[in-house]
Amino acid sequence: MRRTKRVRQLLWRWRSNPLRRHDDLVEAWVVLAIWLVMVIGGTLTGLLTAHAADASFSRLRHERHPVQAVLVASKAQAVGIGADTPYDRVRATVRWTATDGSTRTGQAMVDYGHRVGSRVVVWLNSKEQLTTQPPTASAAAAEAACLGVAAAVAFGGLAFAAGRVAQWRLDQRRYDQWGREWDQVGPQWRRKTT
Repeated sequence: MRRTKRVRQLLWRWRSNPLRRHDDLVEAWVVLAIWLVMVIGGTLTGLLTAHAADASFSRLRHERHPVQAVLVASKAQAVGIGADTPYDRVRATVRWTATDGSTRTGQAMVDYGHRVGSRVVVWLNSKEQLTTQPPTASAAAAEAACLGVAAAVAFGGLAFAAGRVAQWRLDQRRYDQWGREWDQVGPQWRRKTT
């Protein structure tokens, strides 16, 4: 019995009622549509974003490859090996052999603590240019999931904001209607003194 009463209270806008206005019914449908858009659209947006991000990270892992290089110069030498540093990677000049056999030199991020002449691993893209290491499969999956959740929340927030704007507009229409009705009925209720 109590559950039936609660369901009736939740669905009062759809029931036939002499006090129900057309705007009440419109608002009920707007609220239902917004919730459906938030749930279904947010889920689809999140899934599509996560899938696109994962595909992008997979493409990065496929395009980039590691190469052995020799450390030519490092800015970390001024700090000294074993000194406290807030970073675990530093920018250094490295030399490597390209796939065509030519020797190339460039700036790359390497682990802190290597001496000049030591071997380091650097990453190249498909154009044989120095680049950063691509994310691992697990890191890419975690980042894709975070991006998907963020996209779903952002889409849901936009849908919710659109629904609130629609409800605000309906409230303004109701206030205007109440004002017009009061202008008609109000003078009849005032006490007239002569």
